[in-house]
Parts: sequence; C-alpha cells; structure tokens
Amino acid sequence: MRAVVLNCTLKKSPEQSNTDLLAQVVIDELAKKDVEVATFRLADHDIPPGVVTDLGGGDEWPQIHDALLAAEILVVATPTWVGRPSSIAQRALERMDAMISETDDEDRPVAYNRVAGVVVTGNEDGAHHVISEISGGLGDIGYTIPGQAWTYWNRGPGPGKDYSETDEGHDWSENTGRTMAANLHAVASALAERPIPA
Repeated sequence: MRAVVLNCTLKKSPEQSNTDLLAQVVIDELAKKDVEVATFRLADHDIPPGVVTDLGGGDEWPQIHDALLAAEILVVATPTWVGRPSSIAQRALERMDAMISETDDEDRPVAYNRVAGVVVTGNEDGAHHVISEISGGLGDIGYTIPGQAWTYWNRGPGPGKDYSETDEGHDWSENTGRTMAANLHAVASALAERPIPA
C-alpha cells in the first residue's frame, strides 16, 4: 500500500516545518503497517494556480498528480493562518479539482476507493474549521474520509510557541495521529478488498 503526504507549509526547505513534524507521526505509524510513503513539500515545487492537471511551461503538479493516482492514502498537512488552511493547501485542492472529471478504467472518478485525512498545526484556534474545509473538498473530489482521520496541534487563540518549541499537547496530538494512521489504513484495506462499484 502507498500513501502521499502533501505538506502545505508556506516554508521552503530546509527551513523547519512544524507541520512536517506532526505529519511525521502519521508517516511513522503508516510505515509500521508497511505503507510506502512519499512526501511533497509543495512550497518547494512550481505549482501555478489553475484547475487542470497540467498547465505546461514547467508546471510540477503533474508528477504530484501521478503520485496521488499511485497511492491509496492521501494526507494533507497544513498550518493554520488567520483561522484557515494555508494558501498552498487551497491551491492543491484547486489543482485536484481536475480529478473530478478524470475516470478510471471502470468510468469511476479516479479518487474513488482512495482515502484521505488531514493534519493541522498552528498557534491559533481554528483547527476543526481547517479540517472541515479540507475534508469537504477531498470528499467532493471523490476521496473517502474515515472517521477520525485527522490530528491537530494548536495553542488556542492568540500568539504563542510553535509545535517545535514546546511539548505542550504533544501526547494528545501524537496519539490522535497514530489513530488517524490506523483508521486510514483500515479503511483503505477494506476498499481494496471491496471497492466502490462502478
């Protein structure tokens, strides 16, 4: 089984990403279940705005699109900014919009029989809102969203330390992340055995 993690931090490599640190908990748990995981830090790629799979002219989205189609599990990991997903997370969803009209050999939308979940970090409130926005978009595209297929960490309203600067709340976020990975794997395995019919 394969998984793709889209890290939608606004920070380019090699700058430390708090979102990457929490996503790694989910990645590690998936790896324990023999899931092969590919991670894309989207800020490191040239991904112009649009709603088609390939815009040409150096567009790097097509290789990410190919990885999505090769994977049974998708994790979208994003920071919270002004109570919303990052602009990069929104751009990823917009590019994935093209998948709604792409079909497999049995004429199903290509995202069918694939599962998705969400990781959110931020030192401000709004994680549940971000999870709802991204999960709703992924559901529209055709992904199956298992129960409790998310984890988050935040410090509540107002400024504060980042995830990497404190241990506060890590136990809960990491335990929830491990549960998220288990639920994604369980539902992906079930769909592999009994796919949604054409």
